[in-house]
Amino acid sequence: MSTASPNATYAAHCAKGELAYQVDTSTGAAVFYPRVIAPGTGAPLEWRVSAGLGTVYATTVVHTRGEPPHNVVLIDMDEGFRLMSRVEEIDPMAVQIGMRVRVRMHPATEAQPAYPVFTVEAGA
Repeated sequence: MSTASPNATYAAHCAKGELAYQVDTSTGAAVFYPRVIAPGTGAPLEWRVSAGLGTVYATTVVHTRGEPPHNVVLIDMDEGFRLMSRVEEIDPMAVQIGMRVRVRMHPATEAQPAYPVFTVEAGA
C-alpha cells in the first residue's frame, strides 16, 4: 500500500505523462479527482492509467481582457470519469460537444506541476 497522498500519486503519474484515475474496488466505478476512499461506499480505491481518449461533454470560451480567448471543457473519458481541462491546438470557438479528444500532459514549470490538456483526436 502506498503511503503517498492521492494527490501526490496523481501528480507523479502526470509527471510521467500518464492520466491516472482510481476505481472503487467494491463497485468497479471510476473515481476522479483522486481521493483516499471511494465516495458513497467508503471502499478502498485502486489506481489505473487511462488510455487517454475521451469526448467533449461541454465547452465554453473564456474572454479575458488583454489575452486571447481560451476554452474550458468537460471531458468524459472512455473509462467512465469526467474532468475539466481545455482543448489546445484548435480555435477555442471550434471545439464542439461530442468531439473526440486525446490527452497530453502540459509540461511542468517551476510554478506548476504537469497537468492534462487535450488535442483533437486524429480522424475525429
